[in-house]
Amino acid sequence: MRKRIYWLLPDLGSAQRTMNELLLARVSERHIHFAAADGADMSGLHAANILQTSDLVESAQTGLLIGAGVGAAGGVAGAYELASTAAPAAVVIALAGLGAVLGTWASSMIGSSTPSRRLRRFQQAMAEGQYLLMVDTPRSRIEEIEALLEATHPEAHFEGLEPHVPAFP
Repeated sequence: MRKRIYWLLPDLGSAQRTMNELLLARVSERHIHFAAADGADMSGLHAANILQTSDLVESAQTGLLIGAGVGAAGGVAGAYELASTAAPAAVVIALAGLGAVLGTWASSMIGSSTPSRRLRRFQQAMAEGQYLLMVDTPRSRIEEIEALLEATHPEAHFEGLEPHVPAFP
């Protein structure tokens, strides 16, 4: 289980030095993510992708549940009319599956264009030119990573921990 550590860094140079120090501390590049204002220079940084900067994952999960529920409800209603020609359980399961797929697809399209609610509190700082660092680290290394950043970057600001990091982004 990983936790996400948030830090705000004042400029590109500080962000690049932080990236290098984390790599030297054996933090994998795929667990280091930087976000900044649109158009900001991200050279030398591992930029956060759509999974870290949007509500894609949360929206897809919501769409899956709602779509499956609506599909199952439609299947129950349709099963009464088709009871003489098809197995009612098969109709309910098929429509629940179809609803889940369509709900996931539609919700993920909306979620991919919606900025992450988790990053909303950093929007003003990023608009002012700061860089947001997100480090996904095992619980056993949280104190080590925080101590490293505090010692080497007094200009950076610790912004807290996120308790649950999705497994795949």
